[in-house]
Amino acid sequence: MVNAPHKQIELQNIEIIRNQKTILTANISVPLKGITAIIGPNGSGKTTFLKLVHGLIDFDSGNYLPGADKLRSALVLHHTPLIRASVRTNLAIIRDSENIHPISDADIDLALADVGLLNLAEQSALKLSAGERQRLSLARAKLQNSKTILLDEPTANLDPSSTDQMEIIIKKLAGQGSSIIFTSHNLAQVERLANQIIFISKGSCSEVTDKDVFFKNPPSKDAESFLHHELGWL
Repeated sequence: MVNAPHKQIELQNIEIIRNQKTILTANISVPLKGITAIIGPNGSGKTTFLKLVHGLIDFDSGNYLPGADKLRSALVLHHTPLIRASVRTNLAIIRDSENIHPISDADIDLALADVGLLNLAEQSALKLSAGERQRLSLARAKLQNSKTILLDEPTANLDPSSTDQMEIIIKKLAGQGSSIIFTSHNLAQVERLANQIIFISKGSCSEVTDKDVFFKNPPSKDAESFLHHELGWL
């Protein structure tokens, strides 16, 4: 009996160079299961990592292996553009995207209900709060049937109530089988949500660490220094 291949992405000796400067190196296997947090200092390459995985930017050397199944991902950045139309219409426009499975009106309503926006379906999307816009972005990712959802600082600049709602939805999506990879500066949030952690420092990432192990026994001096600074360890 042949075991099914483990679902993961492989970044083998990846190097991204811009203006003759290396901005990211990666030699890492990322499991496509549960919730993975990407943390590290400002400017370390976290957003670049997400864009690389999503295929938005090219790498200059190395190999990228998206796993046994071709990676189907959705990327949610800080500011997802909205059109001057209703919340439902902003979700329905993905029907025109290439390689999207058939989407019914019932599917759209279910996606809106899952993120708590069904009661706002006919409201102008431009009137949504920051937290509601982020929830709409998650509904869009879910509707695309994305197996992997990439989130860049999903609760940045949100109030505590909106942050709580986002975290509930992220956990729900993971419980429904989506693999979530998100960046965050909020280490308390990382402890609440993540199963495993990717630490990026000085544009380099080379290890995935179990969340509990990472906080109890940081895998590198840079990780330890980062935690000391962010958590105020003595």
